[in-house]
Amino acid sequence: MSLGSSSRACPVPAAIERPARAAGPRAAQAPAMGLLSDPHCRRALSRLVLRLNTPLCVLSYVVGLGWFLALAFQPLAPRTYMSENAMGSTMVEEQFLFGERALSYAREFAGHKKKAGGMPVAWLEKTMWTLGLEVHRQPFSRTLPFPDELRERYMVKGTNVYGILRAPRAASTEALVLSVPCSEGPHNNQAVGLMLALASYFRGQIYWAKDIIFLVNEHDLLGMEAWLEAYHDVNLTEIRSSGTPGRAGAIQAAISLELSSDVVTSFDVAVEGLNGQLPNLDLLNLFHAFCQKNGLLCTIQGKLPRSDWDSLPAFAHSLQTLLLMVLAQASGQPRGDHGLFLRYRIEALTLRGINSFRQYKYDMTTVGKTLEGMFRKLNNLLERLHQSYFFYLLPSLSRFVSIGVYMPAFGFLILVLILKALDLWMKLSKSETGGAERLWDSDHAGGEESRPGLLALVPPLVICHAAGLALYYLPVLGQHVATQHFPVSEAEAVVLTVIAIYVAGMALPHNTHRVLAGGGSDRGWMTLKLLALLYLALQLGCLALLNFSLGFLLAATMVPAAAAVQPNGPKVLLAALLVVATPAATLLLGIFLQRELVEAPAGAGEGWQLFLAALAQGLLQHHLYGSFLCPLLALGTYPCWLLLWNVLCWK
Repeated sequence: MSLGSSSRACPVPAAIERPARAAGPRAAQAPAMGLLSDPHCRRALSRLVLRLNTPLCVLSYVVGLGWFLALAFQPLAPRTYMSENAMGSTMVEEQFLFGERALSYAREFAGHKKKAGGMPVAWLEKTMWTLGLEVHRQPFSRTLPFPDELRERYMVKGTNVYGILRAPRAASTEALVLSVPCSEGPHNNQAVGLMLALASYFRGQIYWAKDIIFLVNEHDLLGMEAWLEAYHDVNLTEIRSSGTPGRAGAIQAAISLELSSDVVTSFDVAVEGLNGQLPNLDLLNLFHAFCQKNGLLCTIQGKLPRSDWDSLPAFAHSLQTLLLMVLAQASGQPRGDHGLFLRYRIEALTLRGINSFRQYKYDMTTVGKTLEGMFRKLNNLLERLHQSYFFYLLPSLSRFVSIGVYMPAFGFLILVLILKALDLWMKLSKSETGGAERLWDSDHAGGEESRPGLLALVPPLVICHAAGLALYYLPVLGQHVATQHFPVSEAEAVVLTVIAIYVAGMALPHNTHRVLAGGGSDRGWMTLKLLALLYLALQLGCLALLNFSLGFLLAATMVPAAAAVQPNGPKVLLAALLVVATPAATLLLGIFLQRELVEAPAGAGEGWQLFLAALAQGLLQHHLYGSFLCPLLALGTYPCWLLLWNVLCWK
């Protein structure tokens, strides 16, 4: 009886059965959610991307380059304007009349500098003290990672001298800086004289609401970096200094002055700072406004603005100015002492007096009035400059291109990588599901190839990034070993080691993946290229937010090669395209382009020497001031390029 009862179905309680019935209609309606992602639309989109991938990539690349070239066109470059209300007008009555006194100070400074064989520290301290400033000196020293053959220095020792004019109507909470680099020879003597004359004039005024610091720094950027680190009580670059015993308030803005003649015909303004940083556009607009008020000619990148914007020569002129700024910003090197202030969130400019063969000359009084007006307007600031643009390009001093206008040009270049990555991903997905479209050639159609795992991608990734680490660390660490075995100097050893490691990366064993099962299959190189494309797109996208010019130049050269490379096809042509797209070739082409734009073309030999000097200076800029160009190329861009070289050498 127990067996019979066990063979019968056990009754289900009604309370349990009803929810099951109630869930039936809902379960029947569940597939309706698939309407949000229609499979027919996905298949149609997949076919469209696969069929038109190459035309779309070419179109996107051409549109990106065309958009960039059109940035110099007038409708895309509106006129500059002042955004800060406190500096919106130049209605300031400048009363500086100490032009002859400035020349007298300059001659006296030049005599003492020649007698001392360097910066006359004692004379500067005595003169500033006589003018009523609070005077301090700051000794500093720095041992370079390798000798700087361009300036012939290795062990650098110097002294900065600065005087503080305390604001009579404030509590020393804010400050402005006027700095002058003490250069070798007769350079910048007039700038020191004008700075002392301005200090004498400013001392007699009672309207200052901010402290003013008058700084004379030795050894150009090294002295400025030592002073800034000591002033902000940080040590970023291993410079040894005695600190700054005298301090003013938080620095709001700074002007670096370079002047080497008694009269000037124009002023050239430099805006590019360390790592491509730019000052607030209002500070540049302020300088331009006072130059126009006092009749001073002002240039940027050495180019005067043109009034006939509608003509083709004017467009070519604006495009040259724009390209020169892009090349200067992409280098990541500061184009003056102002470039180091930007790291500390201090808006700064470098003003260079030019004495050319133009007919109209301007004396020290006119230059002093321009600087007086700028400092009086900066004295009115209630907060830091923040209302205008920090990301812009300048086809001229009177027009600008904002980030919202120039970013689409970069976006179209990156779209090429995204489209090509999407194409590879769809092909890989179709091969996994066994779709109708076959991915392999006819000779592979008969057999089923083994699928490579992610383990096949490990050897290329490890080798490429190991080469990047060697490129970053070995040149400086191994310079002494190289000088012991080869008849070269330390600087030459560093540069030649960089070139040797860079070229050796192409000859590394890039076929180690073939020892793994299925490592040499088509799926393997497609997966590796997909990873390399996404890696490159991510790098360039992040870089463009920090330094648009560098990101755009790398994208313009690397994107076509990255999209076209594959192990099948014309190997020699693809290898040549990849070599031209390497970051080193981009640097070399940039040097030749820059010399063409400044109308001083370089030959092959001179271009090669400039290339070697640029490599040495790039390494020094990284170790001395913290430029990120060297680690970015060595640890990011170069390994990514080697991954593309792996794809080419996959079989």
